[in-house]
Amino acid sequence: MKKALWIVVAILAVSIGLYPALYYSMGPKFALLNSKSAELLANPIWKTGFYTHITAGGIALLVGWLQFNASLRNKYLSFHRLIGKIYVVTALAGGLAGFYIGFYATGGLIPSLGFISLAIIWLYTTSDAYLSIRKNDLVRHEKMMVYSYAACFAAVTLRLWLPLLSMLFQDFLPAYKVVAWLCWVPNMAVARYLVTLRG
Repeated sequence: MKKALWIVVAILAVSIGLYPALYYSMGPKFALLNSKSAELLANPIWKTGFYTHITAGGIALLVGWLQFNASLRNKYLSFHRLIGKIYVVTALAGGLAGFYIGFYATGGLIPSLGFISLAIIWLYTTSDAYLSIRKNDLVRHEKMMVYSYAACFAAVTLRLWLPLLSMLFQDFLPAYKVVAWLCWVPNMAVARYLVTLRG
């Protein structure tokens, strides 16, 4: 069961981790960009923030799941450390960019607060995980990495929830307001359960 769950997480992480490539190939009106104004899409600072967020976040999502394979971690510790460094750098870059673009979220204050809160949690847990391992506090490092990747995995859960919510509400905007919170709050609850389970 545990192995099957890990495989499912890996497949979803890789699939959505590669998803940002479509934004580069499909043009400026692909997917969520359809909800943005022409003025915002022309803003070079916002565009830099957006593409930094999806690119760095995609890389973090792509590599992060590898860190939770105990046998891989124990057998190839140097590889684990390399992947960890890549994850931390990309997660912090993606989180900072996500914090900025969160202020421009479609739908106003409610989704903005949702995405900004997610960015803060992702930045905090990733920084804490890094500082903990620097202090050789392995237990806290592992716990914070669970929370950090749960925040990162919001990219996956958002894309699972949004089509269902859009069908439920028959409208994108209310669905987007809900998914701005639903994409990460349950993830944190699951992370809390996993951390508690491990003791």
